[in-house]
Amino acid sequence: MGLVDRTRFPLASLLPRTPLFPMPLPFPQAARCRPSSLAAIFAASMTSLLLVAAFVPTAQADAPPGKLAAADSRVARLVAAGVPEVPLRRALAALDCARSRGLVEDTTLTLIDYSRPSSARRLWVLDPVAGRIRFHELVAHGRESGEVRAKRFSNEIGSRQSSLGLFRTAETYHGRHGYSLRLDGLEPGVNDRARERAIVMHGADYVTEEVVEYFGRVGRSWGCPAVDPAIHRKLIDQIRGGTAVFAYYPDARWLRRSPYQACETETASR
Repeated sequence: MGLVDRTRFPLASLLPRTPLFPMPLPFPQAARCRPSSLAAIFAASMTSLLLVAAFVPTAQADAPPGKLAAADSRVARLVAAGVPEVPLRRALAALDCARSRGLVEDTTLTLIDYSRPSSARRLWVLDPVAGRIRFHELVAHGRESGEVRAKRFSNEIGSRQSSLGLFRTAETYHGRHGYSLRLDGLEPGVNDRARERAIVMHGADYVTEEVVEYFGRVGRSWGCPAVDPAIHRKLIDQIRGGTAVFAYYPDARWLRRSPYQACETETASR
């Protein structure tokens, strides 16, 4: 049973080292070539290449990702780049759950970590499939949520507090704050009145590094996640039209009751 000369034919290295064929592979032997048999040798060579190709696995670059929260290498890459691990894993779990229910299709993820002070950049726009950060920005919280740190959250109209949980981005519009992005809250009793409350993403001149340098924090909104006007248009255009926004805070009661943090358990019980 014949073996392939791997040094002379690199493609043969893709084959297993144990013979797979009852007859020797018809690779051309240069020392035995005669002008009268060149056509036959060429045909045999092409047949052999096709046989080799059959053993080469095809890449599936466009295949949809599975459970993003379970992709440890991607999570590690983002954490190494400065994304906080606990909020990130919570956000990925919520995104996986929303995608499994058909509520979100795109894998773009915006994470807001309200456990950090507003003087820090605490908003990330992430590509969790590639493990890449697209934006890392300042973001405001609601006036009644706290001063430098947000500590109180609400779903009530007129509360002027930020809301936690999973949102889906919707349409853009031009309003009082210029180019803005509407958000739809997906968590009943937690943020599902976001549209009614006009909780939107917009640019605000009180959310800049200059304001932080002078006041020690950014200004506060009426509950909107306002961002730096220097980047707000580019950021909004990256996330508009049905991507996930996850606003995190270590609130044990909310995390325990969120339908997007125990998705597998809830699905299994149905």
